[in-house]
Amino acid sequence: MEQVYLAIVLAPLLGAAISGLFCRVIARSVAHWVTIIGVAVSFLLSLVVLNHHVVGGAPTYNESLYTWMEVEGVRMEIGFLVDHLTAVMISVVTFVSLMVHIYTIGYMHDDDGYNRFFSYISLFTFSMLMLVMANNFLQLFFGWEAVGLVSYLLIGFWYKKPTAIYANLKAFLVNRVGDFGFLLGIAAVLMYFNSLDYADVFKAAPLMAGLTMQIWPGADWLVMSVICILLFVGAMGKSAQVPLHVWLPDSMEGPTPISALIHAATMVTAGIFMVARMSPLFEYSETALSVVLVIGAITALFMGFLGIVQNDIKRVVAYSTLSQLGYMTVALGASAYSAAIFHLMTHAFFKALLFLGAGSVIIAMHHEQDIRKMGGLRKYLPITWITFLVGTLALIGTPFFSGFYSKDSIIEAVHMSHTPGAGFAYFCVILGVFVTAFYSFRLYFLVFHGEGRMDDETRAHLHETPPVVTVPLILLAIPSVFIGYFTIEPMLFGGFLSDAIQVAPDRDVLDYLSHHFHGAAGFALHGFTGPAFWLALSGSVAAWFIYMKRPDIADQAEERAGGLYRLLLNKYGFDDFNQIVFADGSRKLGGLLARFGDAGLIDGVMVNGSAKAVGWFASIARNVQSGYLYHYAFAMILGLLGLLSWLVIQ
Repeated sequence: MEQVYLAIVLAPLLGAAISGLFCRVIARSVAHWVTIIGVAVSFLLSLVVLNHHVVGGAPTYNESLYTWMEVEGVRMEIGFLVDHLTAVMISVVTFVSLMVHIYTIGYMHDDDGYNRFFSYISLFTFSMLMLVMANNFLQLFFGWEAVGLVSYLLIGFWYKKPTAIYANLKAFLVNRVGDFGFLLGIAAVLMYFNSLDYADVFKAAPLMAGLTMQIWPGADWLVMSVICILLFVGAMGKSAQVPLHVWLPDSMEGPTPISALIHAATMVTAGIFMVARMSPLFEYSETALSVVLVIGAITALFMGFLGIVQNDIKRVVAYSTLSQLGYMTVALGASAYSAAIFHLMTHAFFKALLFLGAGSVIIAMHHEQDIRKMGGLRKYLPITWITFLVGTLALIGTPFFSGFYSKDSIIEAVHMSHTPGAGFAYFCVILGVFVTAFYSFRLYFLVFHGEGRMDDETRAHLHETPPVVTVPLILLAIPSVFIGYFTIEPMLFGGFLSDAIQVAPDRDVLDYLSHHFHGAAGFALHGFTGPAFWLALSGSVAAWFIYMKRPDIADQAEERAGGLYRLLLNKYGFDDFNQIVFADGSRKLGGLLARFGDAGLIDGVMVNGSAKAVGWFASIARNVQSGYLYHYAFAMILGLLGLLSWLVIQ
């Protein structure tokens, strides 16, 4: 199987290399076919791996393939760890990526950077596969930084657009903050465990459980808490948790296909996957779990509120991603790691569906993205309409849809958790159900129902997008409906991920829930009686009433909300704070350093000052050079007398 694992990773890389290195000389059809075939091969082989490990019962594969270097007994290697968690992740990543590749043929048809874009998204897939298949922290960090690099290239793909350049720079800088913490966490692992290999670190974790360290004198910290919190700082950047979330909405400046790939299956899920993979460490730090739980809860609720006031179709979906990532993070903090991965999987399908559906609308509307200029598109875009509705129903957690099974599992797990902060988290995730339903159906109704608000020229050319766009929508809609029903029992209650995830018995909330689980159908039927269903229904009905029946209420609400509405429009002031404190502040600090440090100290004192001092000394010393021979002879006699006197004294 080793050759299969290598092929899964290298097939997208080969496609990326061909379409990228020869982008100026090969035809467009060559560029998209080599990358699509590469990702398709990777997907088919991922299914082989999934079957091999799940149906065939193959043991965990953990082997190093290449040793990069060895420093004082620490081996830095490239290797693969393939277990059930890896098999699920590579299958999801490659399937969603394949759908995005096919969809891109239609979306980027007229773009000058067509070949370059296919190279980038295939390279993105390779980077994510390297990350999820890693068996050591070195390779994890390589994949981690590689997805960050390619996201920078893709968000700023339209590099002549100032907002795109601002957005990719913002994503780069914010992720550097998170990655600094992540790198410190890896350094701490190396310092205390003397290894970068997962197996060695996880095996030694119980021995390190009570070890303390002093970050500053007089305060003892558990080593495990410090390591886990630092690693989670990295996850906060990649998975866009408050306050390192600010880059994700702006990533919408990139083309829609990459928005789907980033938000659904690659970059933003890397942090969730990493924390789940590190469960053998996090389970020894209740402090770290509590931090994860509270940060996730804040993100789940308060980022959802921002979706209500957005009018860009892609940004509404983007804020729903932020909120759903918060749900996954909450599950991690409640030690329901399997529920987090389960929601990651289902979310990948319906979120990719929603983004690609939004892209289909944008194509039909001639790249208009303001939902206030849409309406009534149901009759023009029937396939986009029905698939978008499927994605919306899955997102809000409608019983029997995939999103219901994963989202409701998280809510129930948090309700049963005793981790500090669980009560606050439960309040946030249950209220977030209403908020999610409200902004999701606000988007749905304003785009597909009611009177059309587009101009006559746009209306005259409205029609369904071509099959290369709609077929991926249909293929993504199928798992958005069914995959949760068929996988909830093995993934959450059947020990499917037990070979990869470790949970302390006193925190195993999913084990408690398993005693009340009576099949997927029973779980869904029970969902109709729970508060989450009624809150979702209330949010949907409220959106219909306000935006379809009484649109004047929305206008009045905006006027009466006043400061609250402006607060939401300003995204709670995070961007302003970052601009004033970090951007403007760093520029002013740089100006002061340039004035007093560079010009004053370095140039004024060290460079120019030393030159002036040498010149002053030389102006005095050169007077010794008179040019008369008897002066030099007299100086030599004085020197000789001085030397003889010193010898006599000694």
